[in-house]
Amino acid sequence: MPSPDPNTNLMIADIVVRGGSLFLRRKLKDRMLLEEYDPEQVAKFKDGRGLLRTLGLFGASRLATGSMPGLALVAGGLAAKTIYDRGKARQLRRRRARKESASRGS
Repeated sequence: MPSPDPNTNLMIADIVVRGGSLFLRRKLKDRMLLEEYDPEQVAKFKDGRGLLRTLGLFGASRLATGSMPGLALVAGGLAAKTIYDRGKARQLRRRRARKESASRGS
């Protein structure tokens, strides 16, 4: 151990674990975004993250890790958001298909 004081060792371990977790999470997020989008769009996604969104994500993560009902609430909200996003994407595809078929028919 780096220090004879156990509290110092716990702080060092906590900093290392949190730093490593943050680094890996960022790399994983970048990799996932780059699989779906081009690098310019990824840069827009990353730049568009404001203070309100950051605080909301922090609050949701604290709620999810704090209790089982909190985890269920956050997981349910994420599932609802996913279903909503898929529905919006489906609507957009239908509109584009209608628009294309209307332009072909003319």
